[in-house]
Amino acid sequence: MRVEDALRLAIEADLDLVEVAPDARPPVCKIMDYGKFKYEAAQKARESRKNQQQTVIKEQKLRPKIDDHDYETKKRNVVRFLEAGSKVKVTIMFRGREQSRPELGFRLLQRLGADVAELGFIETSPKQDGRNMTMVLAPHKGAKTRAKAQEAAQAAPAQAAPRPAASAAPSTEAAPAPETGDAPSN
Repeated sequence: MRVEDALRLAIEADLDLVEVAPDARPPVCKIMDYGKFKYEAAQKARESRKNQQQTVIKEQKLRPKIDDHDYETKKRNVVRFLEAGSKVKVTIMFRGREQSRPELGFRLLQRLGADVAELGFIETSPKQDGRNMTMVLAPHKGAKTRAKAQEAAQAAPAQAAPRPAASAAPSTEAAPAPETGDAPSN
């Protein structure tokens, strides 16, 4: 159909002539309400954005000379983040003479990666970036659903357990003794 004929039909129907596939040979046009077309396209785009999963990256900072207890605390935070389904960026901060020993930071990051291997994997291997060395850990597929299932399993027994009923028996606590200084003596 010629463009002039299509325009005439669109004007008669009080609609617009919209080119929907400009790259096709010949180009594809439709007679429709352009405002409605734009609105529906925006709705589809909004719906697809809503269905996308937002990736959250948490960060945990360490020093190369970290004590065992502090390491365990930081590792516990990383485990919590991975169980929640978030990615974790682990940063080793070097200061002064520590910068000449990047292998210490590399070993620490490898140790952390091995310690949390059952919950996540090393997405980005350790890289030196100025004074810092970074590594990104990502949770295994389905980690978030497993965490929710565990929470539900833990909540179910707590709700099912009956609470002990308050006893109707009088309490056996002793009444306070009267003060001897105020009582009249006979």
